[in-house]
Amino acid sequence: MSTPALSALPVRPLTLRDLPACTSLAYDRGWSPEEHKWRLLLAAGHGVGIDAPDGRGLLGACTLTDFGPQEAPAFTAVGMVLIADRYAGRGFGRRLMEHVIEYSGSVPLTLYATSSGLPLYRKLGFTSVGQAATVTGRFSAPTALPGSPALSLSRARAGDLPRILQLDAEVFGTDRTPLIARLPAFADRFLVAEEDGELTGFAARWPSTDTEVIGPLVARDSGTAQALITALADGAHRPLRTDIDVRHASLLGWLRERGMPVVSTNEVMTRTLPALPGDWTRRFAPLTVAAA
Repeated sequence: MSTPALSALPVRPLTLRDLPACTSLAYDRGWSPEEHKWRLLLAAGHGVGIDAPDGRGLLGACTLTDFGPQEAPAFTAVGMVLIADRYAGRGFGRRLMEHVIEYSGSVPLTLYATSSGLPLYRKLGFTSVGQAATVTGRFSAPTALPGSPALSLSRARAGDLPRILQLDAEVFGTDRTPLIARLPAFADRFLVAEEDGELTGFAARWPSTDTEVIGPLVARDSGTAQALITALADGAHRPLRTDIDVRHASLLGWLRERGMPVVSTNEVMTRTLPALPGDWTRRFAPLTVAAA
């Protein structure tokens, strides 16, 4: 059957009822279905999609996660940008992203781009502001826990949430409460790091389809980051994966030695935003590259 004109296909909001269609779209493109992650992104943020004219689910979709005040977001993270294989190369990716840009208005946008998406994003006004290296593998634990002798790690508790949100806002440069407040239910393990009663970091491990993902990873220094990763790796039954800012070269080297080499690199891109806000020196890994 012929495909209707791009302008004739409306872009509509996605809800949690669209989860099966989202995971089917991911599977169609060779991605892991990752229903767990789709559910988080649609609950903490929202999504938009285009229904396939052949009636077979979604033609395309993406998620949008707003950060900062609800009435005036500091920026919006775009993620999970997917076009069904049978409609690839026909301009639907551009149609979807142009809608996102128009919908967002003056709100800056960020995303993590693979090499295949770079040309389109650059044409739409996105610029590269950094890189994130994906590392994965079976983690080999060190003989001694890294970090300062004064470092203490423990499971995050409800009473820790105000301090976690305060540190997260400081490191990421804006409030992310809708996302971070869902971590206790989303993650299998959620740890905090403290030294002399001061919160110096936090990190979580959550299940993906074939791996267990570490993110977010916020830490005072590389030693604290190593300690959090080591503790989170304990009890993991599948390979670990995380996305590390390439400027943290010492941590990437340490992970390679521990059996987690770099397998790919994504471009961190922004639109109408000169750089990601916050303190990159303590921002080691995002919760997911789909939401910063």
